[in-house]
Amino acid sequence: MTYSMTGYGKATAQYDDKTYTVEIKTLNAKNSDVRMRVPVGFREYEIKLRQYILDKIVRGKTEMSLSVMADENDIENSLNVPLFKKYYKDLSELSNELKIENSDFVQSILRIPNIIKSSEYALSDSEWKFILNLCDKAVEDLNRFRKDEGTVLYNDLLSSIKQIEKLLKDITPYEEARIQQQREKMLKGLREHMSEQTVDHNRFEQEIIYYIEKLDIHEEKVRLSQHCKYFDEEINAPGISKGKKLGFLAQEIGREINTIGSKAQYSEIQKIVVEMKNELDQIREQLANLL
Repeated sequence: MTYSMTGYGKATAQYDDKTYTVEIKTLNAKNSDVRMRVPVGFREYEIKLRQYILDKIVRGKTEMSLSVMADENDIENSLNVPLFKKYYKDLSELSNELKIENSDFVQSILRIPNIIKSSEYALSDSEWKFILNLCDKAVEDLNRFRKDEGTVLYNDLLSSIKQIEKLLKDITPYEEARIQQQREKMLKGLREHMSEQTVDHNRFEQEIIYYIEKLDIHEEKVRLSQHCKYFDEEINAPGISKGKKLGFLAQEIGREINTIGSKAQYSEIQKIVVEMKNELDQIREQLANLL
């Protein structure tokens, strides 16, 4: 089972005369990070909420908001009416004095510190548990989203790794022709620089064997095949956090593909290597979004 790092979850519920809403949005990131937005009166609970969400999100950049609407007497903010009136009166007089027309001071005054008074709100144990339960529901909604996105990633990743395995098998028919090409290339070079009679053919064959061994890609092919099988096993293993481990495997796969490409020295195999690299780039791109 695979999950995407990207997702969105929301949960809303009523507690007495208040409506609580929790929203959680996650984006891909190498490390875990939670940014909180809570009512001013709930600041003392922010650290606890942050840790609670962080433990459940596992990985990714997270934005979480808690909002509260009361049927009566908003518990989060209240207007400092006397101070608002004073600012409005002073600004109106100044506007008249300077003959400033069409002056609307309301929004400007509301941004002045202490115009909006906040009050701390003491939560009962039952209300705190209610909020945590609402967070759980938002996380469940988020994970449903992540799971759906993760299914798409799973199919794309599996398709790419299977294609690399297929391309690896496509190399085999060219290996004999590759060796023959290298042999003829070396022999041509000898003929151009020395006569046929002076060539020690036994020594030449030994040199050919030595040279071909240097360019042998059998071990790289075996390791690449093993890495692909391990990738397949890991993506189908239990658990939801697989992105980092699969990322390490993608690095090893890339290393073997690059080595095959550098050793091949044969155009048809080079073409296959290019196709492998294209599939690997798609894998890396998808892994950047995988939990």
